[in-house]
Amino acid sequence: MISDALDRFNTERTGIDDRRPLAVMVRDPETHQVIGGLTGRTSLGLFFVDLFFLPPGLRGSGLGGETLRQAEKEARARGCSAAVLYTITFQAPGFYRKQGWRLLGEVPCDPPGAGRVFMTKELAAETGSV
Repeated sequence: MISDALDRFNTERTGIDDRRPLAVMVRDPETHQVIGGLTGRTSLGLFFVDLFFLPPGLRGSGLGGETLRQAEKEARARGCSAAVLYTITFQAPGFYRKQGWRLLGEVPCDPPGAGRVFMTKELAAETGSV
């Protein structure tokens, strides 16, 4: 697989073999089925958010912020000092800004007027309760 070959290349060049998946799942309290959550990975001191979804009925409840905080906490525990993600202008850039993420850049994409929004967040050690 191509990603395995790239991982081997990176490990050979850096001497660091720390790529690990990271997921925080949101389950329905009654059925215990996964209904949303966040998936990503940690590697070379960075936390990458790949996918993050909550059903519309759960948005605005604080659950999204808590899910992201849990993922960031685990990334810190793995030694990550920064995080990166991309979203789309019609998805959730405002949500991420409220969580302390900042804009890196934007690239236009379809549909016309939309853009891929690249964001980052420093993951310095937090003080106080999480």
